[in-house]
Amino acid sequence: MIIGLVAWFGVQSITTDILQALWVVPLTGLLLLGQLYLSAVAWRIVVGGKRPGAGAYFRIRWIREAVNSMLPVAQLGGNLVGIRMLTQRGVRGPLAGAGTTLDLTVEAVTQFLFTFAGISVLAAIDMDRASAPWVKAALTTMPLALIGFIVAQRAGLLRVIEWLAARLGRVFPTMSLGSVRGLHDELMRLHREGRAVVRAAGLHLLAWSLGTAETWIALRAMGRPASLAEAFVIESLGMAARSAGFAVPAALGVQEAGLIVVCGLFGISPQTAIALSMVKRARELLVGLPGLAAWQWSEGRRLLVRNQTPSVLVHAPVRDLHPTD
Repeated sequence: MIIGLVAWFGVQSITTDILQALWVVPLTGLLLLGQLYLSAVAWRIVVGGKRPGAGAYFRIRWIREAVNSMLPVAQLGGNLVGIRMLTQRGVRGPLAGAGTTLDLTVEAVTQFLFTFAGISVLAAIDMDRASAPWVKAALTTMPLALIGFIVAQRAGLLRVIEWLAARLGRVFPTMSLGSVRGLHDELMRLHREGRAVVRAAGLHLLAWSLGTAETWIALRAMGRPASLAEAFVIESLGMAARSAGFAVPAALGVQEAGLIVVCGLFGISPQTAIALSMVKRARELLVGLPGLAAWQWSEGRRLLVRNQTPSVLVHAPVRDLHPTD
């Protein structure tokens, strides 16, 4: 779909805009790392506990984002990788799963608030544009989806996962159920930690807002300067469009189409909108590829240690049989 959009709107003009803005990619990559750090601290707050530290959470959050954005896992695989890495660092399985579920919920709620703030700014700039049918649809569907997700959690969504795991345990007796038993009860306990949820929400909102700087800088580098208010609207509604395409790997084409529509509200050409999306994808590659490499390095090292352990266990009893040696 991206190739079709680029071919339709003109390869040359889009390439020109991208080349003009390439120098900002390292800067926007740093902004993305800042967003990931804030999100990591928010994740740590809702999970609770002193260990692992903020640095470990940041590394895991970085890997989690890399898997979700770089691999065709429908924005789910990275979260499972994150849960696995938390358990490897001493967090109990039910707590890791419940905490990550709550973190995703808080992140989704704050994205809705960010989107709503963007629509409010758009209404202040031009009420007619803020009354577009697609804007009203977003304001209707997003809260309904969030309410449904939260109600499902309260009603026992994670109990279903526990039930399925128990059934699988009967088929595969060697399967460990310790990581899922008690998920619902753990999630309900975390729901009652109101202060932690509010603190995490504040950090997530700040992380979403940092993306405004990226949009503002990239558009200026392309010679299409936008005000901070316009950049805020473009970022908030553009990210909402990307999230709506979560089932599409890396939201390919969805992000570009969303930015074309939103940028068009301010007279920014489709060519520039696509170039802006490409700059965003370039910074995702800059941050995401090392994240995938860090994940593989971590898993490879753990596998190597696991393969070396049996040889020690095999020889230990032999020494015990010959105490006089």
